[in-house]
Amino acid sequence: MPSSIKQVALQAGVSTATVSRLLNTPEAVSAETAGKINQAIAKLGFRPNFNGRNLRAGHSRTVGVVVPTLSNIVFAQCLQGIELAARALDYSVMFTATEYCQEDEAAAVDLLLSHRVDGVILTVADASTSATLDVLDKEQIPYVLTYNQPQQTARLSVSVDNRAAARDAVTHLIALGHTRIQMLTGYFHASDRAIQRYHGYLDAMRAHGLTPMTPIEVARHTGVATDYLQCFADLQQLPSALFCSNDLLALAAMRDLRAQGLRVPDDISVMGFDGIPLGELMSPVLASVVQPSEQIGAVALRTLVAAIGHAPQADADGGPASCVLEHAIRPGGSVQKLSL
Repeated sequence: MPSSIKQVALQAGVSTATVSRLLNTPEAVSAETAGKINQAIAKLGFRPNFNGRNLRAGHSRTVGVVVPTLSNIVFAQCLQGIELAARALDYSVMFTATEYCQEDEAAAVDLLLSHRVDGVILTVADASTSATLDVLDKEQIPYVLTYNQPQQTARLSVSVDNRAAARDAVTHLIALGHTRIQMLTGYFHASDRAIQRYHGYLDAMRAHGLTPMTPIEVARHTGVATDYLQCFADLQQLPSALFCSNDLLALAAMRDLRAQGLRVPDDISVMGFDGIPLGELMSPVLASVVQPSEQIGAVALRTLVAAIGHAPQADADGGPASCVLEHAIRPGGSVQKLSL
């Protein structure tokens, strides 16, 4: 459990009033005393309390949210779902973004915890090997993952089944006559969702006796440079369809393919994953896997509040439960049926 101001005072050999004075008016504390207190804070892992009044009541009624980015509307939709559900339960929300930087995840969570949030909703790079989640587990801080599907069943999560959804997307392409299907994805190390979707791609290809193509990994999940298209220079090796690990990547690919003189879908079909509304405004409409991002956020908030202990969202044993939501396939003009 988090250390208290009283423990810091005991460790530093000063009064709790002196510790409080350092935290609120550091200029009023001598350098020597400040040094002792800061050493105690570092040793105990103490986080300053910015919500003292609420803490005295036992909770802050605030949840923290960590997302990779808000430039991808998927996470903005999720945040909206969290906010609306939080408002209904009289909670407030603080959020921060990591810009897909795994090293920033711990700092983002630490910032939120310094404001004494009651729990955290977050999407991490890899839920199964996350040092940030290890810290939350150790400190017994309630949290719920969104979009991640961790191997550790004790870690609460709300998502679609990424592997099954990708398998359905590629199966849809195969049903339209595509046999040379390649996956375009952000770096696998930056997103366990991308890896799970790649396994779904492999499942579909192998189930239909097709040879999987080498995936194309690019530096960013939400927009790329055209140099990755050099692998399409030989038109004999051109796949008939691209399955993209998210919609923004699919939209960027459609733009870049056109810049290279390739027509979508006449020369190559493009399938996305997320089902963002922007895809329906494109010409042609982006075919995609639709996941209910706003619902993911709302269910995650209710699950977190249940874990905190203030609302029901429980499994048969009475505790909060992870949830896998339904996905759907959105047909679109970015994918065409191949003639026999």
